[in-house]
Amino acid sequence: MGSSAKKKREKKKDFQKPKLRVGKARPKAANHTETSFRSKAIVLNQQSLHIEAPSTLSQFGHHLSLLSSRADAQRRDSLAYLTSFVTSRPVDSSLPQPLSTILPKIFPLILDGSSAVRQQSLRLLRALPRSEMSDHVAEILPYIRAGMTHLAADIRIFSVEVLAWSTDIASDEVVSCAGGWVKTLNCFLTLLGWHNQDSAKWSTHRVSFGKAGSEGKAQSRNLQVLADFLKAGFSTGRDLSETDENLESRCPFPRWHPEHHGLPKRSNAYGYLNLFGPPKDDDTDMLEDREDRIRVFKERFASSMEAGLASARKDAGEVGRATGLVTRALKDTEAG
Repeated sequence: MGSSAKKKREKKKDFQKPKLRVGKARPKAANHTETSFRSKAIVLNQQSLHIEAPSTLSQFGHHLSLLSSRADAQRRDSLAYLTSFVTSRPVDSSLPQPLSTILPKIFPLILDGSSAVRQQSLRLLRALPRSEMSDHVAEILPYIRAGMTHLAADIRIFSVEVLAWSTDIASDEVVSCAGGWVKTLNCFLTLLGWHNQDSAKWSTHRVSFGKAGSEGKAQSRNLQVLADFLKAGFSTGRDLSETDENLESRCPFPRWHPEHHGLPKRSNAYGYLNLFGPPKDDDTDMLEDREDRIRVFKERFASSMEAGLASARKDAGEVGRATGLVTRALKDTEAG
């Protein structure tokens, strides 16, 4: 009987409200968070919230830094923003940053694994001032050659398109810069499967481009770009349509060929003399003269290219027709 009365008293206590002493605060919960403080700014992981919007110049630099992002979509969107910024600016205005700062961020994207990023990078390169790009051709050629010998077929095809664009805007600089002639021709022979003494170590004799239909299209495009590259290397750099008779009729004697008597337009104009440099190496030397390029071509590439063209002529369709462009380009060597 005593135990039942004790249980009734305990049950009654459960429904009674505890009495609080006057002047004592209610006890705080175990998960209580203090929110009585005040702050003038909110900082989130090295990011600050500002009332004013960032300027266009700061946005340009921000998107330029995002070109090295790990996300493919972020690199693509940043390239698209930079392209729209360059194309929409006034014609007489300069870029927010010099090309020497912008281009090193874009060139590595030629080898990007995302096709959208590669295509957008080429659109941005085409939007940049064409007259200023010729001074930076030597910097992009190593990336182009790395892409021409890449394991991925789509990167090889895209690198050839970038080379075609480079040859179009600055053909003289492409073929005359250090390694621009010999190393690029070696990459073409490897790309086309036309082996020479430098590429004989490769085990395969022809580069595969995927399906049969796409292979012929890619090969024909490679031959077209090769023909343009050879034309640029074998050209004299002078308008052949303007003869000496036309010059005599337009201006008197002292004004003939003023470009040969003025100040040189290139830095290190007498670098071809190699007065203080190491012994000449055709692989890394600057072959600025047409005669030097023809000499190196005949010594190292003529036999391999003629054998490759003879084999390519047997292919019907676009490949057979594209060999004619290369053959016509090779006829210019007969004058050398």
